[in-house]
Amino acid sequence: MAEDDPKTLVSTDWLEAHLKDPDLRVIDASWYLPDMNRDPKAEYEAAHIPGARFFDIDRISDTRSGLPHMAPTPEMFVSRMRAMGIGDGHQVVVYDGAGMFSAPRVWWLFRLMGKTDVAVLDGGFPKWQAEGRPVEDMPPVMRDRHISVSRQANLVKDVTQVASASKLGDHAILDARSPGRFRGDEAEPRPGLRSGHIPGSKNVHYRSLLNDDGTMKSPEELVRIFDGVGVDWGKPVITSCGSGVTAAIINLALERMGHRNHALYDGSWAEWGMYNDLKVVKGE
Repeated sequence: MAEDDPKTLVSTDWLEAHLKDPDLRVIDASWYLPDMNRDPKAEYEAAHIPGARFFDIDRISDTRSGLPHMAPTPEMFVSRMRAMGIGDGHQVVVYDGAGMFSAPRVWWLFRLMGKTDVAVLDGGFPKWQAEGRPVEDMPPVMRDRHISVSRQANLVKDVTQVASASKLGDHAILDARSPGRFRGDEAEPRPGLRSGHIPGSKNVHYRSLLNDDGTMKSPEELVRIFDGVGVDWGKPVITSCGSGVTAAIINLALERMGHRNHALYDGSWAEWGMYNDLKVVKGE
């Protein structure tokens, strides 16, 4: 049983006990890859944790970018959160319908905006439902709430910074994609992208960090997994994946382990795999 920490991860027991707290805000951040054939908004409308607001990862993003769901500007984040009734002084809990898949991305986004009173629900909606906890299909009443943000530029990396880190070897670059996609022998789900991985990066498949029920493994088990792939703890970490969603599961795991020096490559493989002038490695 993971220890509840309102800044990283909380259990279904914790959330149910705090569900009626006036300053609690619950977010359904479900998002799926096209091949999963699931409609997160329709699922939210059919059933969600009482009071939960739906956070659309694709829409609350930088619409000027040609890349999928890049982090929104602070201004956009503020206006969307205010409209959702999420603001200063709130404890936020984020969950998704896959167990743990897209919720950590929204946890990371809040942190990018300088908000740290945010946790992911361990095991997400599947665990909540399996335990017979309350759900509803009514949209919550949302009242505008003031929110102030302060973007933490150190938590995100762009392609230039990642290319430099890859060349210099001064960061540990960890890729959350499946081993087959990392090696380049499994096709990318997004058409037109090259296969393989960033030179010098190591593969930590996000699923290896989770138990069968979608909960995160214990900090001790997580340390063993990262040590097993040879992560150099003396270096800051950059996480990457297909499009910057599951990479955040690694960031959350690092935070659970007490390793604070980590950032997320927002463009991830959707960007790196597109440019022929960026080197790609195949194999282990």
